[in-house]
Amino acid sequence: MQTILLVIHLLIAIALIIVVLLQRSEGGALGIGGGGGLMSGRGAASVLTRTTAVLAACFIVTSIGLAILAEGSSEPRSVIEEVPAVPEAPVAPEPEEPSGPAVPLSE
Repeated sequence: MQTILLVIHLLIAIALIIVVLLQRSEGGALGIGGGGGLMSGRGAASVLTRTTAVLAACFIVTSIGLAILAEGSSEPRSVIEEVPAVPEAPVAPEPEEPSGPAVPLSE
């Protein structure tokens, strides 16, 4: 269920971005936009505005739904518990002492 809702959420987000980018720029802050396009006039503005509002409402609803599903799907856990323990480095064996008699140095 969570995966399906997440996919719907992503599709709504992409559609919302596209609809917002299609809208006519009114502020002209960057000096771009506002040129003639596929849709022009008041009718297009009201359709895009309504579409933006509907998509924004759907985006909020899916966000709340995902938050509710994420809360109830798992028990609280710590990030530290998920990290595997670091294995200790192997210890080199200690060298054995010679078992025979010591060889005297020449006198």
